[in-house]
Amino acid sequence: MKVSVAVALPGRQEVIELELDPGATLADAIAAARLAERFPGVDFAAMRTGIWSRAAKPAAALRDGDRVELYRPLNADPKDMRRRRAAVRPSSRSRSGR
Repeated sequence: MKVSVAVALPGRQEVIELELDPGATLADAIAAARLAERFPGVDFAAMRTGIWSRAAKPAAALRDGDRVELYRPLNADPKDMRRRRAAVRPSSRSRSGR
């Protein structure tokens, strides 16, 4: 079966196409991609994983055509950033001054 492994790091992104045996797991795909050789110094064991943008555990079974994704930690919390942008700011156009 054919699967792809997608890795997006700040300076480099890569999608690795693999041919795996039927019944392979997400962990098998990550091992077959040999990520430690491609990206030395990156701790892939600490990254969250998923299949087609849905969180998945390493033991999850893969199907033909699946896309395995590794998610790096976020630098900022998206909800917190949204709250900051939406905070009330003074406006000269408002009658109430808010």
